Amino acid sequence: MRMIRLVAGAFLVLACASGAKAGAAPDADWLLYQKLYIGPEGRVIDTGNGGISHSEGQGIGLLLAAHHRDRAAFDKIWRWTQLNLQFRADRLLAWKWAPGENGGGIADANNATDGDLFVAWALSRGARLWGEAQYLQAAREISRDIRVKMIVQSDHGLLLLPAEHGFVKPEGVTINLSYWLFPALQDMHRLDPAPEWADLIESGLNLLRSGRFGRWQLPPDWLRIADKLEIAPEFKPRFSYDAVRIPLYLIWAKLDNADNLKAFNDFWGHFTGARFVPAWSALSDDSIDSYNASAGIRAIISLARLQATVGGKARIPRLPRLEPGKDYYSANLLLLTKMAALESRAR
Repeated sequence: MRMIRLVAGAFLVLACASGAKAGAAPDADWLLYQKLYIGPEGRVIDTGNGGISHSEGQGIGLLLAAHHRDRAAFDKIWRWTQLNLQFRADRLLAWKWAPGENGGGIADANNATDGDLFVAWALSRGARLWGEAQYLQAAREISRDIRVKMIVQSDHGLLLLPAEHGFVKPEGVTINLSYWLFPALQDMHRLDPAPEWADLIESGLNLLRSGRFGRWQLPPDWLRIADKLEIAPEFKPRFSYDAVRIPLYLIWAKLDNADNLKAFNDFWGHFTGARFVPAWSALSDDSIDSYNASAGIRAIISLARLQATVGGKARIPRLPRLEPGKDYYSANLLLLTKMAALESRAR
């Protein structure tokens, strides 16, 4: 437990320093990202999902703005987020806003815990970067409500609920291990000191070791915690677009030892020399996607495989520029991978 807390503290100092250095001025990726996905009012637009906006997208937009030290964009995104998503009795965010008649509005008031974490983490970083007390207060309020409302005890340790409603049932608790945004959880421990954060990191790592399935022993996108760990039956039994983010967060948080990355690299390494790398594998029968993974997923693969080949010494892989016409989700993964590569290099 003490080791996790010490790693978290080291990460926070290095991440803040390396992020500020890397983001001295907006680069071409950030300028194009704003043009493609951020409206003039600060709404981050999911162009691949009907033009909706969601708390995760707003949080990623805030995180990228802080990384590039773009105070104007940060303020604009946070203002829209506050006005349109933060209206619940707690300080968590409604997860989905949809365009429509009368300007659009909330389509689902349930929260999404990964979105809440992204927003709190970004606000915390913004507060340190610009010395803004209001950001710090908002980050602490969101962090506190995540800790109080979204963390529950189980026989497998603390669990992070994906949302307030819909995931705790008599047959078990359904979780998504990609919601364990490890670098953000480390920051939450500094922002909102409480033992739950280190315990949650530890339980997430344990669940990643034990909740593995299929030929490559991969974690599923959705896992049910019952008498035994099982793939959540209400979702497709896949390692895919959610779980693919797990190695990115492990590397970012400096939790990327060989054992933690092995299953992912075994899977992706199987396709070395092939015409494509699949975006997903069905854990029930080991079948794979017949299409090449997006540029964002391939960026995560490049970073994870590079970490393995250099024996854990962080290096930055050659990653492509963001290009017009790219999928919104892929663009997020690409830019987040570039951030993680820079910040995990300082070890």
